[in-house]
Amino acid sequence: MNTTKIVLVSDNHGDSECLKDLKEMYPDYDLFVHCGDSEMEEEYMDGYICVRGNNDYLYTRKTPDSLTLHIQGHIVYVCHGHMDFLSYFHYEPMINRARAEGADIIFFGHVHTYLDTVQDGMRLLNPGSIRHNRDATPPSYMLVEISRENVTVTKKEYVRPHKPGLVEKIIELLIGKSSK
Repeated sequence: MNTTKIVLVSDNHGDSECLKDLKEMYPDYDLFVHCGDSEMEEEYMDGYICVRGNNDYLYTRKTPDSLTLHIQGHIVYVCHGHMDFLSYFHYEPMINRARAEGADIIFFGHVHTYLDTVQDGMRLLNPGSIRHNRDATPPSYMLVEISRENVTVTKKEYVRPHKPGLVEKIIELLIGKSSK
């Protein structure tokens, strides 16, 4: 069974380290999709399929407001959401836009709240914010696996990997030198 593995993220608001961390954590994943509000220049989004969010002032016109992906017989509508629903948690206009594109799955962000649900026959997937969720849950992202027969979603909490600081690096060097 062929499966496409996707890291789905949104709303990092200028934090580039988390995006680099995900690329390092999931080197065998097929796609990295960002649902907007990176607040970063496009050159720093290398390896991510991106749409423009309401805070993405640095993007040029080559980053679209929405796009569709054809994956394993599914059509995925990708948007930030700020232009696609009238108010938080009222997704009917977004569902109608996705349906007009032939989509059966929507990836979106904007609300900083994790969501995996089906509404009006449409699968809605929001990874939450990898920087700050508004519902007081830890920062999050999604792992999505899509095959022709199935769509599997795993919620992941984002915990910044520990990277040694300058003092730790100096201590490691000193310890390494003193043991020789």
